[in-house]
Amino acid sequence: MKLLFTIDKILIFKFLKFGVVGFSGLIVDFGLTSLFKEIFHCNKYLSNTIGFVCAATSNYILNRLWTFQSHNEAIGAEYLQFMLVSVIGLVINTTVLYIATDKFKLNFYFSKIIAIGVATVWNFFGNMLITFA
Repeated sequence: MKLLFTIDKILIFKFLKFGVVGFSGLIVDFGLTSLFKEIFHCNKYLSNTIGFVCAATSNYILNRLWTFQSHNEAIGAEYLQFMLVSVIGLVINTTVLYIATDKFKLNFYFSKIIAIGVATVWNFFGNMLITFA
């Protein structure tokens, strides 16, 4: 019973750390998305992709060092696994964004918050079970 509680505590702690890293990624994501959409007048989906990929890269570095404390020497392979999980997250993110903005006519940035929330759950468990297993 104590072991189960310890495992749950570790999982919650890692998820919280993942959330802190994700929040830093949120700043990168929103900053670059708005820069490309509002300043450079790029397509909203292209802008979303640029923001998401840059945030995923910064998140990989921080999650590797802090959240999961990976010592895997195959950094390139690990990064590719992280990006694969992130690309699936991007598909989830963009699908939710599309449904919220084009089908439900919600505000783009409010929709983006919803999309990020849904993709975060996938990203955490995907990376815990695949990338940093």
